[in-house]
Amino acid sequence: MLITPELIADEPYFFDMAIAAGEIEYAPDVQQTGPLVVKGQADLLEEHRGGKEVVEDIRLRGKFEGPFELTCGRCLEPIDDTLSGKFDLIFRPGGVDAEAGEHAITEDETEIGYYEESGLRLEDAVREQVLLGLPGRILCREDCKGLCPSCGVNRNTTECNCSEAPSDQRWNALAGISLPPKA
Repeated sequence: MLITPELIADEPYFFDMAIAAGEIEYAPDVQQTGPLVVKGQADLLEEHRGGKEVVEDIRLRGKFEGPFELTCGRCLEPIDDTLSGKFDLIFRPGGVDAEAGEHAITEDETEIGYYEESGLRLEDAVREQVLLGLPGRILCREDCKGLCPSCGVNRNTTECNCSEAPSDQRWNALAGISLPPKA
């Protein structure tokens, strides 16, 4: 869905849609497995910069929720999960802030995205929000044993008979150090 300043010039545009699985490509280890429901609105914000210069920013507010298949970071097994999140984003026309050379920006300006002349694709904004909403560490379970570094078998489902790899002698100097307990 393409959102343009013309579409929202007179009134906000409300969206309530289901994005089908496979319509958005996220990452190799993140697959959408069912409809991703996205609801919200797009508003036009006019920024008056003096004289007759007006910058037309697009503000997207909404939420998403849908089923995904993620990959465990240790054993590489698929994990079914429901991802959801809320967003409140500002997009400015590309090139409007372009100045020759380097210049400082405010902290608020770090939160601004840019859209192309043709407009802003809602799917691109949603993709970014889904990826930003992923947990930092994806595990099938907290005590996942992972894969054997020697034979590659999943240690959660199969015992392997590989011997422990010999330790690197350079680490022996750290052998007596104990870590403080977790708070």
